[in-house]
Amino acid sequence: MTAKITTFLMFEGRAEEAIDFYVSLFPESKIVSITRYGPEGPGAEGSVIHAVVTLAGQQFMFIDSHVKHAFTFTPSISLFVTCSSGTEIAILAEKLADGGAILMPLDAYPFSRKFAWVADRFGVSWQLNLP
Repeated sequence: MTAKITTFLMFEGRAEEAIDFYVSLFPESKIVSITRYGPEGPGAEGSVIHAVVTLAGQQFMFIDSHVKHAFTFTPSISLFVTCSSGTEIAILAEKLADGGAILMPLDAYPFSRKFAWVADRFGVSWQLNLP
């Protein structure tokens, strides 16, 4: 089998802002490729038709949908990050929650010595864990 599964994130005009933010937060991150709409559309000129981005070595795809949808991101699906230090999880929790929401505050829980669940300013949900 040659199937490959890649996380695909759809935005409505803020994909590149999210890409730049995420790449700044995680080491081993880079924009692999990005294609933007031109003046002919159908999306807003300069918005993302398609981007491939590596975040902490994991590949993601991003787009800006030119079609308005009645849905957005939901915490039912989240990106789970295994952190390597207390400092790392604290920084990520603070930066990802800035302008977003804290779903579970950074704390010790029965299942983790440190854990936080946040939705960032774009509505993407992140579970941060320090095993």
